[in-house]
Amino acid sequence: MEKSTSRESAQATIEGGRIQQGDEAELARMGYKQELKRELGLLQNFGVSFSIISVITGIPSLFLYGLNTGGPAVMVWGWVVAALDPLVHPYKNAHPTSGGPYFWAAMLSNPKDAALASWITGWFNLLGQVAVTTGISFACANFLSTACTLKTSFVPTPKTTIGVYAAVLVTQGLINTFGVHLLHHLNNVSIWWHAIGTFSLVVAILAKAPTHQSGKFVFQTFIDGTGVDGSVGWGSRASNAYVVVIGVLMAQYTLTGFDASAHMTEETKNAAMSGSIGIIMAIGVSAILGWFLILGLLFSIQDLDRTISSETGQPVTQIFIDTVGENGAIVLMVIVIGAMYFCGTFSITSNSRMMYAFARDGGIPGHRFLAKVDDRWKSPIRTVWLACTLSFILGLPSLGSSVAFSAATSIATIGLYISYGIPIALRVVYRDRFQRGPFHLGKFSYVVAVGAITWIAFISIVFILPQINPVNSQTLNYAIVAVAIVVVYSTGFWLISARKWFTGPVKQIEEEEKEVRGSNSYDS
Repeated sequence: MEKSTSRESAQATIEGGRIQQGDEAELARMGYKQELKRELGLLQNFGVSFSIISVITGIPSLFLYGLNTGGPAVMVWGWVVAALDPLVHPYKNAHPTSGGPYFWAAMLSNPKDAALASWITGWFNLLGQVAVTTGISFACANFLSTACTLKTSFVPTPKTTIGVYAAVLVTQGLINTFGVHLLHHLNNVSIWWHAIGTFSLVVAILAKAPTHQSGKFVFQTFIDGTGVDGSVGWGSRASNAYVVVIGVLMAQYTLTGFDASAHMTEETKNAAMSGSIGIIMAIGVSAILGWFLILGLLFSIQDLDRTISSETGQPVTQIFIDTVGENGAIVLMVIVIGAMYFCGTFSITSNSRMMYAFARDGGIPGHRFLAKVDDRWKSPIRTVWLACTLSFILGLPSLGSSVAFSAATSIATIGLYISYGIPIALRVVYRDRFQRGPFHLGKFSYVVAVGAITWIAFISIVFILPQINPVNSQTLNYAIVAVAIVVVYSTGFWLISARKWFTGPVKQIEEEEKEVRGSNSYDS
């Protein structure tokens, strides 16, 4: 029996070694060296996307926005609609590199346009990555500030919240710098924290709620609370349909970040399969768990007006207090804050890998400095702190804007989904260049791709529109400003300079061989 077990163990080790060699050979075929530590399995790859999607982060942080912008009906059914789009995104990870969408864009494009496609996709993906980290970690800071008000006299201000936000980012950056060898263990903890924590939270509030809302309230109630300062809402000024479409932001924002599985493929075993399966698993599990959370919170509302205008500033916190009391609310807030912290930590992990890959290919100013993996920690430390810095800067408008947070979530959604959509659009246009990976949608691929492109185009327009009436300096949705900056920069810099030297994904190994040959020739 012992001999049989030893033989099976040896066989598994040999098989694992073959898979590892195959992953490194595939990476080398694409022109890159294995520099990052490849130790993640399918579960960990799934866990990164699952932790970044984090329904217990996205839903509570935009719950007030959802209640005011369409109410329960839009929150419930908008989630169903939004969940269908990423589920059918035709990700076929035939090119498992940390670059993700911008690398796919280059591979799927006409060769003469590959560099431009890669450049534009990379900058939109970078914008989305930075903004989603801002949304996640700023929500963590907000909920931390709110939790500190329970049973204390503490009153948070925009300045104190920014301070907490900075502290959250610094600690998450330190974990990604010095604790990279612990990330796969933290990943396992995060998976169970999110799954068990969300389930336990919903069961607790439903079980302890003195009363429950009716099915009609949860599934049919429409609310237009988009008017402020005595003004009518957008439903009256424009139409209820307008409120419905901008109200989908809560669901669409929450269901972003699933490209993290792709950005982690250079650290994942059996990357071509694990990356694609990790994405599909993360979206599917999150879609079910998120709907369960939305329904649980809505059915547990005790007083709608008190929930919306809660002194805590967070309707979810008010639901906790009304159902399980203040002591129980503290426990549930710890669950939510813990999930948000894990989510932000892994968002920085994914963000830094994308920046590292883009810098490695020459797409970011100062790329020679940024495209460096620390020899000791096997982590792109410089891009870790670049991600933290840019995310902090994007959070600064919260000091003077009442819609800064929802604007950041709009930026994240637009940036990420456009970067997802460009490779899909190229797959449709250049069907002859499309290379299927081991995981694909078969004959449904083309139809699904067209549907995904249409939806992405729709939400990219919708989420730059005004969210609150009237529109002034305090309520301007500055998502359009951030998106415009990226459009102007990426296209302008391309026309002025980048088109002369950016060639798209670089064959790293070939470039180093050229440098060695040039050095040898000079020495001779």
